[in-house]
Amino acid sequence: MSVLRNIESKIEGLFEGVFGRAFRTHVQPVELARKLVKEMEDHRTVSVSRIYVPNEYSVYLSPRDRGQFEGYEPSLVGELQDYLSEHSRRESYVMLSSPKVLMHTDEDLGVGEFGIATRMAQSRRRAADEPPPQAEPGATMIYKPKVAPVPEAAPPEDLGVEREVATLTVDGTQIVLKKRRVVIGRSKECDVQLSDPNVSRRHAELRQEGTTFWLIDLGSTNGIEVNGRKVKRARLESGDTVVLGSSELVFGREFRE
Repeated sequence: MSVLRNIESKIEGLFEGVFGRAFRTHVQPVELARKLVKEMEDHRTVSVSRIYVPNEYSVYLSPRDRGQFEGYEPSLVGELQDYLSEHSRRESYVMLSSPKVLMHTDEDLGVGEFGIATRMAQSRRRAADEPPPQAEPGATMIYKPKVAPVPEAAPPEDLGVEREVATLTVDGTQIVLKKRRVVIGRSKECDVQLSDPNVSRRHAELRQEGTTFWLIDLGSTNGIEVNGRKVKRARLESGDTVVLGSSELVFGREFRE
C-alpha cells in the first residue's frame, strides 16, 4: 500500500461506526484531503529551479459539518497535514515550512459544502528565488456535494418565460452580470471598472456557484464590506449593499423577459 493511500485509510478510520455513517450526508474527510491536494496543485509557483506550493491551508466548514469533528479534529488536522507533506515530497514540491491546516466555521456554508483558501506563509529568512509571502489567504474555492446530472432544459427565453438576471448598481447605473465570474476593480482589464482611487486594481470577484452568488476579496488593500460588515467572503442576497474603497454597489436579482 502506498504512503498516500495508507494516510487516506487512517483518515477514514478516524470516523468509523456512527461518525462514519453520519458523514455520508456531510463533508467527507477523505474528500477534504483530496481537495487540499487539488488546491496545492492549482497554486504552484515555478521559480528558476524549484516549484513552490502553499504551506498554509484554511478550511471553512458549515457549523453542522464541523460539529461532526468534535473530539477528533486535532487527529484529522494532523493526518491532513501528513497527506499534504507526502504529496509534496512525491512531486518534489517545495514549501516555505511544514504544511499547516487551519479549521474555521462559516455560517454561510450549507451542509456538505466547504471552502479552502491557501497562503504562502513565511516562517524563516526568504531565499532569492522564493515567492514573496502572502499576508492573507487568497480567494476561497468553494466545493459542493456532487449531485446527479439533470437533463438540459431549453433556455427560458425559448419558452417565452421570464429569466433571472443578476445586477450591480454603481452610481445609479445598473450593470447586468453576464458571466459567472466577474472581477471588480480599478484596472481596465476588470469586468466592472471603478475609478475610485481607494479601490485596488483587482479588488474583488463576484462568483456564481449554482444559484448562489459569492463576493470574494482578492487580497485588496482596503477590503470589502457587505451591509456594513467587513468580510473576506460573503454570500450575496438581492438588495445587499457592498462597499469597495469609497464606492457603494448594490447587488440585485430580478426576472426579465
